[in-house]
Amino acid sequence: MAFQQGLSGLNSASKNLDVISNNVANASTVGFKGSRAMFADVFANSLNGAGASQVGIGSKVAAVSQEFGQGNVTSTNNPLDVAVNGNGFFRVSKDGTISFTRNGQFHLDPDGYLVNTENQRVTGYGTDRSANIIATAPIDIKLQAADIPPLATSVFRFGANLDADASQPTAATFNSADPTSYNNTTSGSVYDTLGNAHVLSYYFVKAPASGQWNVYGSVNGTPISNVDLGAGAGNPLVLNFDSTGSLTTPMPTTASLTITGGATSPINFSLDMSAMTQFGSPFSVNSLFQDGYSSGRLAGVNIGSDGTIKGRYTNGQSQNLAQIVLAQFANPNGLKSLGQNQWADSPDSGLPVIGTPNSGSLGVLQSSAVEDSNVDLTAELVAMITAQRFYQANAQSIKTQDDVMQTLVNLR
Repeated sequence: MAFQQGLSGLNSASKNLDVISNNVANASTVGFKGSRAMFADVFANSLNGAGASQVGIGSKVAAVSQEFGQGNVTSTNNPLDVAVNGNGFFRVSKDGTISFTRNGQFHLDPDGYLVNTENQRVTGYGTDRSANIIATAPIDIKLQAADIPPLATSVFRFGANLDADASQPTAATFNSADPTSYNNTTSGSVYDTLGNAHVLSYYFVKAPASGQWNVYGSVNGTPISNVDLGAGAGNPLVLNFDSTGSLTTPMPTTASLTITGGATSPINFSLDMSAMTQFGSPFSVNSLFQDGYSSGRLAGVNIGSDGTIKGRYTNGQSQNLAQIVLAQFANPNGLKSLGQNQWADSPDSGLPVIGTPNSGSLGVLQSSAVEDSNVDLTAELVAMITAQRFYQANAQSIKTQDDVMQTLVNLR
């Protein structure tokens, strides 16, 4: 009788329509992975084995397999949205329960933790006191909003060209308030231990000796006695140049500035003028660098392709806050679906392999973006039509068998 075959076909077609409908319903779900029904035929068991003319008794859904192909990446306006381009899964935690997802729609909760829409915390690596990433066991990522402390200047590098054809100043005695007592001047900021900026001014005076210049300094417009450029407080630093315009004075020197205001005084730092030159061209500053800065408040965050979360601060500095980790599995199809676009590992999937983005086959991250569903809506609609015909054909086989039975019953 074909009733059993037809009924099994109806059940298979119905399950297939369920799978297709679920795909269509989630065509716009971020990070969703489509599924497909996998069928198998069914034969009755026989104690003595199958005969050559054995007829099957229908079909069944052997499995529903998820397709973990890459979805399209769409840009967003949220810098905390993250898309995975590769095989990795985000690792999230809630009350100690670990799950995995491809949905990278993240935000900060009131406590500063990076969470998803289900308030599950994204896990990754933290940092030490020096903002270096510590790759230990993954922890819940918490972005600290505290101000970063100031850093006193320890290195000051300066480079400029002094005009070899310049004449000596008309005023014989240097005075920072008298422009006729020096040839050129420039300045830069130096930071103390409290993060206060102090203006360090340099004054260049052409000396009588060939290829020789004297450099004086002042801080915040105070007398030169508060500045030691390496030759003693109030004394000029002597720069000597050879016939090719290259500096021959040994560098760096140790400089110090006497300041007021409650910070550590004097400010001691390494002064490096090795980039100074004396060519036959006008005075020009070529380079200026110092490593100090004031305190700064968190102004925003950036997430790199390797998962590193960097904080941007109002003082122009940036530092590492955390690093997102990814997980991958030997058999993703063995993952247990939990709903809410999440999965849990199982014996079939294997244990998760944890690593940083941009390593192995985990893939890379793209911030201010999300991964769209990988469902091809056009293909699903075509599959729905096919499944509908499949259902109608099986219903027709049952109807035909019913007609045959009715004919037999009507025989007299």
